This record gives sequence, structure tokens and C-alpha cells, in this order.
Amino acid sequence: LGWKFYDADDYHPLENKKKMAEGIPLNDEDRIPWLCALHDILRREDTSKQDAVLACSALKKMYRRVLISGASAIESNQPEQPGENPALKILFVHLDGPMDIIAGRLEKRRGHFMPPELLKSQFDTLEPPSAPENFITVSLEKSLPEILLQIENAVL
Repeated sequence: LGWKFYDADDYHPLENKKKMAEGIPLNDEDRIPWLCALHDILRREDTSKQDAVLACSALKKMYRRVLISGASAIESNQPEQPGENPALKILFVHLDGPMDIIAGRLEKRRGHFMPPELLKSQFDTLEPPSAPENFITVSLEKSLPEILLQIENAVL
């Protein structure tokens, strides 16, 4: 796509990385400031009229609202209303697959702070996107070229 790419894991504060490295799942209090920082990055790109891709485990509906609207999504628990700081237009790509496939991929990952043992806690936390969220679901059981083509077709 030629768009800027951001890996949300690069923006976790050190405390979050340490907690995950110790096998402790993050909670909402750990994630909200991180998600607000990611919203700020997306807002900056949008203001600059730049498209971007953010790889992020936005596991809950509330987390996705924070990515779209920032901290105001937490305060009001509602999507931001049109005005001075309108909500970002984001297409969420839900990469969906069985735990064993994802676990196999995590086992191959080296030098990452999140141990594969935390995968179950992520599945337990997951609230798959649903209407009226702007999303597509892509099966991880497809080949990588098929996955990329499906995402590219949805984006373009």
C-alpha cells in the first residue's frame, strides 16, 4: 500500500512490557494510556492526510473506540460527536483463527516481551468486532498472499 506502518507493541510503556514478560496479562488500566498514545499517532497521520496501518491487539470494543476517538471515548463511553476533533475513520481488520495456529506462530517469534503463555488471556479478553463497527474479518487459515489480497481489496 505504501502507507506508514506502526506496530503498537513498539509503543507499550516499559511497565507494560515488564508485566507481560513476567506472564501477567495487561488490564484496562494498563492498556488505556497506550491506546490513547496510539490514537494520537493516528490523529497526527490523519491531520497530515496520510494513510497508515497500525498492527494492534485492540481486543475489546472499548479499546477500538479509544483508537477512533481518544480519551473522550472513555469519558463519555460513546463515539465522539462531530465537531472540533471528529472521530477517525478506521477500518479494523480482525485476524481470526484458532488458538493452535496463533500459538504456533507465537512459538516461532523470538525476542518479544509477550510470552506465548499469555495467548489464552487474550482470547479470554477478546470481543470480536461486530456491527456497527467498521471491520472485516480475515481467516488466518488462509495463505499469506490470500490474507493480504483480502485486506488490500477492503482498503482500496
